[in-house]
Amino acid sequence: MRFDKKYMQLYAVTDRTWTENKTLYEQVNEALESGVTCVQLREKSLDEGSFIEEAKKISQLCKQYNIPFIVNDNLNVAIAANADGIHIGQDDMELKDVRKIVGEDMIIGVSVHTVEEAVLAERNGADYIGIGAVFETSTKNDVGIVSYETLKSICESVSIPKVAIGGINSQNILKLKGSKIDGVAVVSAIFGAADIKKATKELYNLSNDLIKGT
Repeated sequence: MRFDKKYMQLYAVTDRTWTENKTLYEQVNEALESGVTCVQLREKSLDEGSFIEEAKKISQLCKQYNIPFIVNDNLNVAIAANADGIHIGQDDMELKDVRKIVGEDMIIGVSVHTVEEAVLAERNGADYIGIGAVFETSTKNDVGIVSYETLKSICESVSIPKVAIGGINSQNILKLKGSKIDGVAVVSAIFGAADIKKATKELYNLSNDLIKGT
C-alpha cells in the first residue's frame, strides 16, 4: 500500500477498555463506516496468540475499506497478521532494525516528542510520525505534553506525514489549527463514545476543517 498523508486525517487507535456490549471488531467496523482513515490495533494485555487472531480479523476488515491497518509495538503480530504497518515508540526496537526485518513495503510509524527525534525518524526511513501527547490524556500517563510551539516546529522540520495524538477530542481538535499537522490520532474520542458512528463523523468533519486551516 502506497502511504499518503491523507491516511493521517482521522487515525483511530483501539482500546478495549470501552468494548462493553460490542466486540472490538464491531467498534472498528463502525468507525471505518463513518470516516476513519487509518486503524492502529493497540493491545497491552492480550497474549500473543489472541493478539494475532484479533489482528488477522481486523486486518481483513481494514482491507475491505482500503484503509491502512497498523499494529502497535508487536512485530511478530504485524507480520503474522499481514498488517500494512507497525508503529514503534522511542523505547522499542530501532527503526533500522525493524526495516531490515519487515522490508521496504511495510509502513513504519514512529512516536516522537521533539524536533530531534522527528528528524532522526525521517532520516532513518520512517513513513510517518506520531507527535504527542498534545493534550492531557488518560490513555498514556508516561508521556509529557508537547506544546503547540513544539508541535509546529516538528511539523516544519520534516516532510513525511505527521499525526498528532494525545487527549484529542471534538472540543479541542481545532486548537491544533495552523500547526501544519496532517491529521489526528484518537482513542477514547471514538472508542469511548456512546455513539461511535456519530462521534467519528463529527471528528472527520472537524479534522477536515483542521487540515484546511493548517
